[in-house]
Formats: sequence, structure tokens, C-alpha cells
Amino acid sequence: MTTSLPKKIWIYFLLIVTSFLVFFPVMYAFLISFMTGPELLQGKFLPQSFSLDNYIKVFDRLPLLNYLLNSFIVSISVMLGQLAVCSLAAYAFVFIQFKGRDFIFFLFISTMMIPWEATMIPNKFTIQKLDWLNTYQGLTLPFFALAFGTFLLRQHFKTIPKELHEASQIAGLSKFAFFRRVILPVSKTSLVTLGAYGFLTTWNMYLWPLLITTNKSVRTVQIGLKQLQSQETGTEWGVVMAGVIVVIIPTLLLLFIGQKQLQKGLSQGALK
Repeated sequence: MTTSLPKKIWIYFLLIVTSFLVFFPVMYAFLISFMTGPELLQGKFLPQSFSLDNYIKVFDRLPLLNYLLNSFIVSISVMLGQLAVCSLAAYAFVFIQFKGRDFIFFLFISTMMIPWEATMIPNKFTIQKLDWLNTYQGLTLPFFALAFGTFLLRQHFKTIPKELHEASQIAGLSKFAFFRRVILPVSKTSLVTLGAYGFLTTWNMYLWPLLITTNKSVRTVQIGLKQLQSQETGTEWGVVMAGVIVVIIPTLLLLFIGQKQLQKGLSQGALK
């Protein structure tokens, strides 16, 4: 089936307009990050010069590198924890027979209906009882068990032929050896998808780090941005936007690099 030329032009026109509307906030924040206070007050759209003064001020006024490092540590820890916990849970729900397996799985999946805000306060008290306030384990461990990640990987594991499992049993492979040597290598797309999802959601997290951290040595970059905003409200929004641009660069890079894998993995999870 071929598409006529006018229809193609119309589709590309809609795509360009939609892309511009979606990307406009980021582009405008990028332009503001080079503006001075008077330029912002005059309502200019383009800066007179692309000076890096606002970016220098961000690093002078905040320990931004420390905040970025904390965000990297927390995001990567959560990503690895989710990959380990969700893949093992999905493996158990597919390849290990036990009583009530389907009921437990659907009970586990039903937790997706509970909003995170409803469990936040109990989790905070638990972390406080464990004396994990202002620690990396307090920031990361509550997010290792992810119902969506387990569901995504289970759907993929169910497509793996049962004959492979039977052949591994005949060959004498243990359950964990089968998981490590057979299941993980053929599930790279879904694992990359879950990893990117976990990293991005953790990187953009604000409320949980705000609740359980009071020490700058472990606080994440989102808290740092809020501090910067409260200090600069109404005066130097160029500095604030410079901080925003620095913070979103890692997420944009991850999205650009892993876009195809992310799209493919989510499509597989939706279709299977």
C-alpha cells in the first residue's frame, strides 16, 4: 500500500509541528539559560550573546557535581536492583512450579493499582526505624521490587520455548545456571528497556529524597535544583535554567541512545 504525496506532506507537517510543541519547553529553557536578568524582564526570546556566565554561577552556588554524583549512584543502584529482583521474580513465575503461583503473581501485579503516595509515609517510618535516613540504602532499597518490571520480563520469558528448559534439565544445568546462561542472554532487549525505565524514573524522583535526606552529602540533584530555584526566584532565572539544562543532559543522552531498545522492549511487553 503506497501513500500519496499530499498525504505524506501532511503527515510530515503534523510531525514537525507536534515535535516543535513537545520540544519547545526544553528549547526555551536552553535559551533562557544564556540570558541575563534584564533580558528576561524585557521578555526577549533570544539572548544577545551565548555567554556561559549562568552555568559558571550554578556550579559556584551549589555543590552540583556532588548532587549529580549522588543521583548517578542512586539511579544506577536502583536500576541494577530492579533488574536483579524483577528478573529473578519473573523467572520464578514462569519456570518454577509452586502452589498458588498464578494467584501470587496477580496479587503482586495488583500492587500497581496502589499509588506510590499511599505507601510513602509507611515506607518512610520503616526507613526511619532501620536508621537508614540520609543513606544510599534508604534512597534505593524501597524501589528494588517493581511490579511493572516483573510483569514486563514475565511476558518476555513466557515466549521462550519450554524445550530449552527441558533440554537444560537433561543437560544437568541447575535452575540458576539456566537463568544466567540461557534466559538472560535472550532477554537483552527487555532488560535494557527495564534498566532505562528504572534509571529515568529514579533520576527524576523528587519527593522521596526530600523526605528521607537532610544531608547534602547524599541529596540528589533534583533537591539541589529546588534549592537553587528558591534562592533565585524573580531575580536570576537564567541561573536556574542553566541548572535545569545540566540536569536533563544525562536523561536526554540516555533517551537518544536507548530510544530504539526502549521502544522495542515496551512494544514487546504490550503485545505478548
